[in-house]
Amino acid sequence: MTLREPGTLLLDGPLGWRDVVMIAKGAAPILSAQAEERLANACALLDAIVARNMPAYGITTGIGALCDAIVGGDKHRALSRNIVMSHASGIGAALPAAETRAIMAAQISNFLHGASGIRPELVAALCALLAADCLPVVPSRGSVGYLSHSAAIGLVLIGSGTARLNDETITGGAAMARIGVAPFVLGAKEGLSLVNGTPCATGLACLALDRTQCLLDWADAAAAMTYENLGAQKDAFDADTLALRPSSGVAQTGATMRAYLAGSPLLAHRAGSRTQDPLSLRAIPQLHGAVRDLFEDVEAALASELASATDNPALAGTPAEPRALMGAQAVGVALALAMDHLAVAVAHLAMMAERRIDRLVNPLVSGLPAFLAIESGVCSGFMIAQYAAASLVAENRRLASPASLDGGVTSGLQEDVLAHATPAAGKVLAILDNLAQVLAIELLSAAQAYDLQDGEIGIARHTDAIRRQIREAIPTYADDRPLNEDFAAMLVVMRAPPRGKPDKVQP
Repeated sequence: MTLREPGTLLLDGPLGWRDVVMIAKGAAPILSAQAEERLANACALLDAIVARNMPAYGITTGIGALCDAIVGGDKHRALSRNIVMSHASGIGAALPAAETRAIMAAQISNFLHGASGIRPELVAALCALLAADCLPVVPSRGSVGYLSHSAAIGLVLIGSGTARLNDETITGGAAMARIGVAPFVLGAKEGLSLVNGTPCATGLACLALDRTQCLLDWADAAAAMTYENLGAQKDAFDADTLALRPSSGVAQTGATMRAYLAGSPLLAHRAGSRTQDPLSLRAIPQLHGAVRDLFEDVEAALASELASATDNPALAGTPAEPRALMGAQAVGVALALAMDHLAVAVAHLAMMAERRIDRLVNPLVSGLPAFLAIESGVCSGFMIAQYAAASLVAENRRLASPASLDGGVTSGLQEDVLAHATPAAGKVLAILDNLAQVLAIELLSAAQAYDLQDGEIGIARHTDAIRRQIREAIPTYADDRPLNEDFAAMLVVMRAPPRGKPDKVQP
């Protein structure tokens, strides 16, 4: 992919996950001539299959349990339209804009494999909707895989459904007028292609990876600040000790923690005060590092998904000898398993962060004023903040139950094994939202703890940079305002990287 100019992304072929994230965050995709040619070549394959009336699922037959019902040449358009209409059965609140954009970007990527037979003009219209930030309203619930989410997007392309533009809900017809394109009359297979494949799960998974990467950096920062405040012993991050476990994630986390805490007067002041710290402190490299290792595995699974044509059927061959490759390529089992693993991993990050918060606010182990209150007794400080963190961690335990094992039977026994990849990815995003809140609480607790330390001792340079980053936006807490307002402000701070993050850390 090529950044042709600021804010645009020239698409030559299928996307990488970071490309999907760029589009989700506002980049406008543009099809290259090479991409349009690939799409047109697939259309020629589709035309040849239709002309020969070859048996092909969803092209010359019905779909699902109706796969043996023959569809004549005069009904291809009706089938495509009816698929979009009937499959638009999602319910619940609409997806946020970033999630919708990510799914649309993943749809475009899937089409760019050149195995779908969808017209270049349709794909260009998806790009134009993204460029105009005129987004279909996509209900967030009601899908076991992909159908209802994608159908809501397809509705807008045919002038039906609704879209959001500048905080206003408009009709699908108005949305198409906004980009200067007449609503489409779908041809053979186009309705099926618009609802098919794994782009819903894939788009959401791309966002999950991006948010995990950001929060891993903040988790390291929060852990370093808490570690320093509690006067823990630095030998837990000793490179030789950590090398006993051959893990790049453990080594990376250990190096990051050593860099954050380098030259800490506070740790030097308390060196040797205990033999060994509790696991929520000394096991930071092992837990954060394991999540970093898993991140690489999930990244590989997502790269494989984006490199796969997940339309069913996929088109291949030549116009002289076209083939409709019918199978289960639209079933995202690998992605569902990867998302289930990631859900457990990020839930672990939140769980350990909450344990560190509890140690910060507990005067029996912190050596600081009870609950980090400015005036103990009169002020409750961060007492209930820890309650909130505990609640979010408990919610994460429920959310981390594997979606890929949910099972279910649909379409008259024809689709009797369900991967639930889209719900799996959606759960990860919910857990990540909770993790962000827990880390916000830990970061504010740690900043408050610094304010209550002996100011003459001093703290490490890198952790002090983060403390100042927080204090520029949020003052010391003194029971003088609702604490949840501070949590919300901290989330805004966390949109940027930790200011004190050490550069070019070598494991």
